[in-house]
Amino acid sequence: MTSKKGIFITGAASGIGRGTALFFAKQGWFVGMFDINDEGLLSLKAEIGDENCCMQQMDVCNFESIKNAVETFTDMSGGQMDVLFNSAGILRMGAYETISIDDQMLIVDVNLKGMLSCINAAFESLKNTKGARIISMSSASAVYGIPELAVYSSTKHAVRGLTEALNIEFEKYDIYVSDIMPGYVNTPMVVDADVKAKSVEKLGVNITPDQVAETVWKAAHQKKIHWGVGGSKLASFLFLVMPFAKRAFIKSSAGF
Repeated sequence: MTSKKGIFITGAASGIGRGTALFFAKQGWFVGMFDINDEGLLSLKAEIGDENCCMQQMDVCNFESIKNAVETFTDMSGGQMDVLFNSAGILRMGAYETISIDDQMLIVDVNLKGMLSCINAAFESLKNTKGARIISMSSASAVYGIPELAVYSSTKHAVRGLTEALNIEFEKYDIYVSDIMPGYVNTPMVVDADVKAKSVEKLGVNITPDQVAETVWKAAHQKKIHWGVGGSKLASFLFLVMPFAKRAFIKSSAGF
């Protein structure tokens, strides 16, 4: 059993989840790594070291799988969970009518329902940990709906709303809830996509997983509800002072 602070990471095998696992491990934290990609987890575990982490194959669409993963983590952490990092997510880009209904439902299942399941499964452990945090991956697309990312963007709007509501509800349990809202991040989900939204080319992919991981670290230690990364911070500020310009800016940025 570890005496270190611990973070439970979904989607840890690649991209933002992997970058965050490596960052927190370097800061001396115990890292719980969970993903459907067992091969990626094994590679990450070899890099971090057995004594600094635990791993288990986990599907955020399967509540029993999540409960088993939480039990694995808390067995190692003495029932404590300092941070739940909801990083698992999927993206399908393209015109709405070209994305199958099965893929649309899967986006909702992973990006929103999976997050709800993780919060539910981890709640008691978080409640039993002083100063616990729930940090979830939202997106700059939660500020205004993005064409060719319609369903993905809608799930990120839901994450933003969930974050704001639970930040108030969970205050009585000493659990602080926040989200991360980057633009396009240089991960396989974006750069290796078979179909890319026009906004990818127009806006560029200028944020690294390491930048997001550093922001997650800040969110684990500071109190702010929404965390922008890179250019998304400027866009959020402009939308705040010029809300009337949102639609025109998004339409232009998305190439419409």
